[in-house]
Amino acid sequence: MSGNRTFTMIKPDAVRNGHIGAILAQINEAGFKIIAMKYTKLSAEKAGEFYAVHKERPFYGELVEFMSSGPIVAAILEKSNAVEDFRTLIGATDPSKADAGTIRAKYATNIGENAVHGSDSDENAMIEGSFHFGGVEIFQ
Repeated sequence: MSGNRTFTMIKPDAVRNGHIGAILAQINEAGFKIIAMKYTKLSAEKAGEFYAVHKERPFYGELVEFMSSGPIVAAILEKSNAVEDFRTLIGATDPSKADAGTIRAKYATNIGENAVHGSDSDENAMIEGSFHFGGVEIFQ
């Protein structure tokens, strides 16, 4: 999944606030092809496993609680330079610092409830995509 794929989740805040369609439209308009997608809910255990890299950080407990608080939309996206282009599309983690027009500037509630997750590297895109999807769930 390197180079042309990334992983995203539309987080519980954006799902709760009715932004799934608008976020997916913005992803499509930016030239990304959705090759896997599911509407699901993470258990606290699964959210903790997914965000294990942050386990020692002070916000870990709140993050796990938030990410297991409601449904999410998980997706694997395809486009040339996918990780970098998607990080640009979603904007800064803190929506008050996100560029105008980015997904987080438009739909994030705050730094903790920031609407979407985007992989930060090709390696993590592969790991994160595989966490949520089996091979038969990914379409080319």
